[in-house]
Amino acid sequence: MKRSLSIRDVVMAATFAALTLLATFVLKIPTPTLGYVHIGDTFVILSGIILGPALGAIAAGLGAALADLLGGYAIWAPGTFVIKLLTALVCALVYRAIGKAGHKKIPTIPAIILSGLAGEIVMVIGYFFYNILLVALASGGINHASVMSAVSLSVAEIPFNLVQGAIGLVLGTALAPVFLKIFHYSE
Repeated sequence: MKRSLSIRDVVMAATFAALTLLATFVLKIPTPTLGYVHIGDTFVILSGIILGPALGAIAAGLGAALADLLGGYAIWAPGTFVIKLLTALVCALVYRAIGKAGHKKIPTIPAIILSGLAGEIVMVIGYFFYNILLVALASGGINHASVMSAVSLSVAEIPFNLVQGAIGLVLGTALAPVFLKIFHYSE
């Protein structure tokens, strides 16, 4: 049974999109690969866990893509939207699946860690493939040589995405109990 969006739903989604945007945009550490590491994944994880799969995914994707657009990384915005949407979606689905597994509910912190870890794996893989696409297109098109070159350049980005994912997971795990209590919200 579908339910309609309430004003509260829209406000919550907008709040988490704004938190994701701010956490991504305000504190970013440039990497040697011309990207940046940020704490925005904290709110990508929290969006999925607190808002659920639909609203959480949209809020996370929108907030992160806006950070790219406003921060001068417009070429990354479409990929970021999809990748962060999928990250939050996986977080939400894993968190819900763990919570409903059998009749015993797994404690909140392990459930947050497992769902965040699953989501961040999606993020690392997503950016790896999106980076390959962008580098290959920038080097003249999709052919064997450009893809192989893109793969080698994209591998260099993985450690930075792992660091970003780990930071998001640690901060998200630390903040989740507070946010769950404050917002006491589920889709």
